[in-house]
Amino acid sequence: MSERDQALERIAAALERLAPEPKSPTDWAGHPAYLWLGEEPRALGALDALPLTQLRRIDTQKTTLYENLKRLAEGAAAHDMLLWGARGMGKSALVRSAVRDLQNAGAHIALVQVTPPGFASIPQLIEALMPQPRAFLLFIDDLGFDEGDLQGNLALRSLLDGGALGRPAHIKVVVTSNRRAIVQREADSPTALHERDERDNALALADRFGLTLAFHPCDQATYLEIVRAYTDPLGLEIDETEAQSWAIARGNRSGRTAYQFACEVAGRAGLAL
Repeated sequence: MSERDQALERIAAALERLAPEPKSPTDWAGHPAYLWLGEEPRALGALDALPLTQLRRIDTQKTTLYENLKRLAEGAAAHDMLLWGARGMGKSALVRSAVRDLQNAGAHIALVQVTPPGFASIPQLIEALMPQPRAFLLFIDDLGFDEGDLQGNLALRSLLDGGALGRPAHIKVVVTSNRRAIVQREADSPTALHERDERDNALALADRFGLTLAFHPCDQATYLEIVRAYTDPLGLEIDETEAQSWAIARGNRSGRTAYQFACEVAGRAGLAL
């Protein structure tokens, strides 16, 4: 072998060492949940979720969403879902808990949370999931388009309609939003034209969900019930006045605020929640 050939072999070997290892294909059947980051998924070994029994005073929403997801997992007709309303009242928690509960019961369903960087590449995600023999729930959490973000609105509407690529029945979408405007229907008023257009675009999006569930702020009794749903199993007593002060300091009574107060009480007692 000539010196030139030897030099070329050394260069080729060096380039091979520098080249990244080829990526292994995504195992879409082996994980309970995934994050879609835009270019590739990130598989999650566990789905972080509360037991469904700890989500209190949203019984109707719980039953309705669970039954719809059960249909999806069994291959029956199911709806895309919009969960909207007061912040901290369990919209996102309910989605995760329902999926995990179904998985624990042996259902073949996985959660795929679509992060903001991955929104534009949802068609590639759909294409990757199409041949998979498993149900998938695409989860878009805390949706809130900026004013005038028509492109984002249209992209989601295209996803719900199927677009040119189409969307098979084993892939459904669930969206959570704190913004009432996404579903609010009001009589025409003398608002500016662009404000009416914004409202009409939001309604055009909301109309594409077959199932819409509302979540409302909780009253004092409900707030304390939620706190006790966390503390009672640990044998912990709570001071109702302190619990109310905790909520007032945070500006709202909600399931999230109740969990945070219960976490504080458990932490003081040296217990995990």
